[in-house]
Amino acid sequence: MKHTLLIKDWLVSFLSLFFPHCCIVCGRPLAKGEECLCTMCNINLPRTDYHLRKDNPVEKQFWGKIPLERATSFFFYRKGSDFRQILHQLKYGGQKGIGAIMGRYMAAELLASGFFDGIDIILPVPLHKKKQQIRGYNQSEWIARGIAAVTGISIDTESVVRQKNTETQTRKSSFERWENVEGIFELHHAQSLTGKHVLIVDDVLTTGATTVECASCLAEIEGIRISILTLAMAE
Repeated sequence: MKHTLLIKDWLVSFLSLFFPHCCIVCGRPLAKGEECLCTMCNINLPRTDYHLRKDNPVEKQFWGKIPLERATSFFFYRKGSDFRQILHQLKYGGQKGIGAIMGRYMAAELLASGFFDGIDIILPVPLHKKKQQIRGYNQSEWIARGIAAVTGISIDTESVVRQKNTETQTRKSSFERWENVEGIFELHHAQSLTGKHVLIVDDVLTTGATTVECASCLAEIEGIRISILTLAMAE
């Protein structure tokens, strides 16, 4: 067994000389034990640390719109920053595994703060069926998988369904974003979420329009509590 593991390690090291796994931010080959990000880029990741602040800017973005328990985003998504590659490769580069890796990184750092205390279900913001078929996966679901691997909290991908295939939000104004997502979600199996604390997970927070629409769909459930976690927050 030990001999087999040594051969496997040697083979991985040999192949990495010709087909190296590289940091998605800086492009340097990853060292053994590094995933997705090299150690230096992980250290330099522009973290918000908002999970350590009550009434933080992410929470304020949802005040008066949904019944919110707590909310945070892991890092800042800044235009022109090399760290934008994390989301770009996750959403458009076909690298769904980035979502699970970053979800684990994020959950491991937030765990000690008590952010996940009392949460019953993780609910990734759903994609429309056609868009998911084209992309091949839901990036928010893969982020949720990483979070679940660390926290042990179950993932729910059935209670909320995206019934309208909307245009991309990328080049829309704030008003257009809110208009674009109106009524796009439909609630199924509401009874299974009665009295539950649900964590809505998404990739990036901009205006919050999509997240609010998803949360509003849940708000009609008796005894529901809602928290929000996104991988990034646009500045």
